[in-house]
Amino acid sequence: MKKNIPLLLLTSYTVYFFSSCSSYKAASWKSSEADFKKYKTFAWAAPGDTTLTMIRNDKLFAGTIYLFANEELKKKGLVMVKAKPDVVFMFDTQVEDKIRYTQSASLSLGFGYGGPGYYVGGGVPVAGGKISEVPYKNGRLIIEMFDTRSGKILWRGWAEESIDNNDDLTRLIQYAIRDIMYKLPIKHKT
Repeated sequence: MKKNIPLLLLTSYTVYFFSSCSSYKAASWKSSEADFKKYKTFAWAAPGDTTLTMIRNDKLFAGTIYLFANEELKKKGLVMVKAKPDVVFMFDTQVEDKIRYTQSASLSLGFGYGGPGYYVGGGVPVAGGKISEVPYKNGRLIIEMFDTRSGKILWRGWAEESIDNNDDLTRLIQYAIRDIMYKLPIKHKT
């Protein structure tokens, strides 16, 4: 039994983590025409820029996003350059105000009938229960990769989660970038 305790703890923590992050989603899209093996160098650009830039002053967590994304891109074997990169990455963040509806406990009346081994029953709400509006924010991070020669989008990855003022946003950004970049179909030997 003692041998199973670490496995049981790991399973419990995993279930807890995924159930506590139930609103978290990460996904990606890639061009079916792209040969991702040929892309070895990268740079960053802000959307709408005609020149490559490294700083996005309009985004509160731009430095954090660059830091974690660059780490993940280096793990994939990509090299950041200042001139003539194979691909350019861009990112965007969005925060939307949303409302979730919850219902407090209500009183129910139950009934049933049957004999040994057979039972049919049901419950009917009688009274009580209050539906409440709970405001929250939905945060989204989108990272896109473009071919510098053709200008075509090659790949897009994104993650989103409901966030509030108590969340460690730096940690959430780190996890989101890790999950997004995991889906990037590039892996060069490093």
